[in-house]
Amino acid sequence: MRFRSFLKETKKQRRVVEKRKKRKADELSNPVRKKIRVKNQSQTQDQSSPPSSLSPPSFLSPPSPQSSLSPLLPPLSALSPSSAPSSSSHVWLHDVFPSFRGEDVRDNFLSHIKKEFGRKTITFFNDNGIERGESIAPELIRGIRASKIAIVLLSRNYASSKWCLEELVEIMKCREELGQTVIAIFYKVDPSDVKKLTGDFGEVFGETCKGKAKKEIRRWKQALEKVATIAGYHSCNWVDEAAMIEDICTDVYNKLNNSAQSSDFDSLVGMRAHMTKLELLLRLGSNEVRMIGIWGPSGIGKSTIARVLFSQYSREFQFSVFMENIKRRFPRPYYDEYSAKLQLQKEFMSQIINREDMKIQHLGVVEDRLKDKRVLAILDDVDHSLQIEAIAKEARWFGPGSRIIITTQDKRLLNARRIDDIYEVEFPPDDEALEIFCMYAFGQKSPHDGFKELACEVTKLAGDLPLGLKVIGSYFEGRPKQEWEEDLPRLRSILDGEIESILKFSYDALCVDDQNLFLHLSCFFNYETPEIVEGCLAKKFVGVKGCLRGLIEKSFISFEGSLYIEIHDLLARFGREIVRKQSIREPGQRQFLVDVGDICQVLRDDDKLGSGNVIGIDLDLSKLETELKISDGVFARMSNVQFLRVRRYCFHNMPYPVTCLPPNLRNLYWDSYPMTCLPSNFNPEFLVKLILTESNYLEKLWEGNKTIRNLKLMNLSDSDNLKELPDLSTATNLQTLNLRGCSSLTELPFSIGNAINLRKLDLSGCTSLMELPSSMENVTTLEKLLLTGCSHIANLPSSIGNLKWLFKSCGAPSVYGYCQLPQEI
Repeated sequence: MRFRSFLKETKKQRRVVEKRKKRKADELSNPVRKKIRVKNQSQTQDQSSPPSSLSPPSFLSPPSPQSSLSPLLPPLSALSPSSAPSSSSHVWLHDVFPSFRGEDVRDNFLSHIKKEFGRKTITFFNDNGIERGESIAPELIRGIRASKIAIVLLSRNYASSKWCLEELVEIMKCREELGQTVIAIFYKVDPSDVKKLTGDFGEVFGETCKGKAKKEIRRWKQALEKVATIAGYHSCNWVDEAAMIEDICTDVYNKLNNSAQSSDFDSLVGMRAHMTKLELLLRLGSNEVRMIGIWGPSGIGKSTIARVLFSQYSREFQFSVFMENIKRRFPRPYYDEYSAKLQLQKEFMSQIINREDMKIQHLGVVEDRLKDKRVLAILDDVDHSLQIEAIAKEARWFGPGSRIIITTQDKRLLNARRIDDIYEVEFPPDDEALEIFCMYAFGQKSPHDGFKELACEVTKLAGDLPLGLKVIGSYFEGRPKQEWEEDLPRLRSILDGEIESILKFSYDALCVDDQNLFLHLSCFFNYETPEIVEGCLAKKFVGVKGCLRGLIEKSFISFEGSLYIEIHDLLARFGREIVRKQSIREPGQRQFLVDVGDICQVLRDDDKLGSGNVIGIDLDLSKLETELKISDGVFARMSNVQFLRVRRYCFHNMPYPVTCLPPNLRNLYWDSYPMTCLPSNFNPEFLVKLILTESNYLEKLWEGNKTIRNLKLMNLSDSDNLKELPDLSTATNLQTLNLRGCSSLTELPFSIGNAINLRKLDLSGCTSLMELPSSMENVTTLEKLLLTGCSHIANLPSSIGNLKWLFKSCGAPSVYGYCQLPQEI
């Protein structure tokens, strides 16, 4: 009997040991399970010392209650990647877990925020049906640990509930152990009262602590101190709860999107190899500030590699910014280098903190504000040393662990900045080139059955440049084998290994209208909105939108951020070269003139028959090497010109008065227009876009009333001497009116009420403007109104359409606020 009892006890102990081993194995494979099982023990342990209370710099500081709708930006302790592990490997079942005191917020603030979350498809952990007791329920622990974001809604009676305090302890533990994002909302309580346990909040907490163990009280205090250190949302900074809720929900929505694992680049051939090599240069474990160059020819994929890099690693930095296409957005030459640097710093810092209308008064801002911040900055497509000097002149401008990535075609720029870590993007090997081609031709990395030999030959003929492989692959997409075989002989005969020949082959396959539209875009409408393009070209092309879609599908153009038409630099040069070859020796016989030498030749030509074919001129006066001479009446002769752009920089003046303009203009862009008004015989009837900016002469547009029913955009910004606007009675299609910096403008015409499609009105810096006409009540489509610096405007019309965004300066340049909206809005 004793022996049997011994065996029985031994088997029992063995089963216990086996269970422990199994449980241990489960815990290693599923850490969440371990944390749920040991919650009672772990909650009594001090996980780590509370984060240091570091104050954000002045431009990141919490704004005054009247000055901003921006949430408080988190301090370094709330953002530091070293303080929390990556959450990418954890399985999240819910988007948001709310911790709140029901009696304070359930029936008002919380119900509204839940409704807004639902509208934005944000899932909310629901605690309905969970019985509340002395200890936190296991279901709540699972809910907390399965939620990507925890929102702690701290109200007056939050600390009256032991349940809430235990939730907070668990949430702060998940923040440290799982990398959970925590957002604090201070609802009618002061963050300092929460941290120091003073005021009404402290009194409530003191009542809860009566009769409780010291260890338990210490855990609660530590959790409250930590959450109070996380910069969040303070209800007193908002005029109304609706605006606060909208900002919170938008912030949560953006955080969820940014934390999502991107699949945008999964199909990019060879990207894993690029990332592996770049990781060696990045050395993310090092606290030194590293500047790295990505160098290669146009079309090789530098920007795409940088985007993947940004997508994968931006979450590991406190602040991150991708400044794309700098060469295009900040073009040379820079006659006023200081102003150019200020503009670059302003854009850089605006993107860093996601705030428009930021003021930069000197070039020390980047260094002063970011010297202790861990930053990932990607400067894309740099072509001038000034661009680097303005944003990242010295490594010491950024905090420990920062990484500055620069993509460029010009290796000399990197060498001049002593950037030794340069990643050269090489042409893909033959097998990868085939895969790239196949992705666009077949939608997969290998050819369809029966197409292998054809695909290999076409890839070889197309060359190794990824852009060329993309374009030629898109051309063959969906075509039957017979058409491949028919096109091959022609492809062999015209190809000489140059990308121009590859692009020409695909261009020739476009229909005539698509070819012509592509030339228009290349020469004049690159980086233009589809709406303006459609307005300017609707009479010339049938179905402009459909044609644009066709060019997108064939990889000739793309939409930048779904807002602007973008043509790759290589393709744009290719299109301009086609136009040049229309008449190499007689530029006046071409459709478009874009070369400054050719334009000068045509403008000074007295031959009245020499320029009848020209429909567009893009003149950059900064590139003039000799004096510009314009023959009398030259624009009158050029009756077919519909698109005129004159770009001018400060040190170039028009030596001759502008006495006439082409009679059928649809797009007029003239920097620093040199006359007090447009010619008396100017006809604006067909204008879709009018831009006359930074003019020291312009006082008015024209005499009398003229028809402008086709006009969609008017930009007269920074024309200091502009005193009046024309009659806008016929401006029924006007959508954007920019009068920023027109400091001499004293009033808006009453006829602005006829601009029934106006969406954006910028009056910033119109310091002489006294009031807005009451007729603006008729502009029911207006969504954005900017009044920065309009200190004399005290009242707005009682109703301003569908206004969603109103901005008005409250005096000093660094103080911003929202003036009172009419009650009806």
